[in-house]
Amino acid sequence: MPTPRSRAALAGFLPFAVVSTLHVIALAIGDELVSNPTKLMLMPLLAVGALWSARGRGIPLGFLLAAIGLSWLGDGAGTFFPDLPSLPMMLLWFGLAHLVYIWLFQRHRAVRRMPLWTFAYAAWWIAMLAVLWPHLGTLTWAVAGYGLVLGGTAASAARCTPVIAAGGAFFLASDTLLAFRLFLPDAMPDWTSPLVMITYCLGQGLIAAGVVTSRRRRG
Repeated sequence: MPTPRSRAALAGFLPFAVVSTLHVIALAIGDELVSNPTKLMLMPLLAVGALWSARGRGIPLGFLLAAIGLSWLGDGAGTFFPDLPSLPMMLLWFGLAHLVYIWLFQRHRAVRRMPLWTFAYAAWWIAMLAVLWPHLGTLTWAVAGYGLVLGGTAASAARCTPVIAAGGAFFLASDTLLAFRLFLPDAMPDWTSPLVMITYCLGQGLIAAGVVTSRRRRG
């Protein structure tokens, strides 16, 4: 449970929370003039919140900031790399971000063994591939590999505090929704677009907050 000091430190995440809310509202009403720039503001604000909240706490901040920075490149793949296909670039940068998160969780924030229930993430990966496989085309193996590291992040997060574990689960939920929107668009109603970002912002925010407010690995 966060201490009073931890709760005070979380004030650094307020700008991220405010802009996340604004971004989701803009998506819901179809205002691209707001949704596009606010999307690119999310990860920088999360990084600022992490820096503020981690002051003097001995946090392995480099790994967290690296994962957030790689996620930012994934968020802005179409903007930052306009001459390259957006989806493969998203998979690349977010895949790298997940590898950093896995290292961070396993080496610096794990407080328990892998819970048995995390085998559900393996079942998720198999089920997702079974459903999406006919629709993936040339991205089949890239998506399969990305699914492995995404599930690895969620499973590794389960070794940490409940806040980090919840963040990993929300991140997985977000990318699951996004996968269906990308590869089975006719099956997904419009309201799933803001839902992708709600779960994404919750996932990233809970991971960052959990990392900066939890103690070092036991033993």
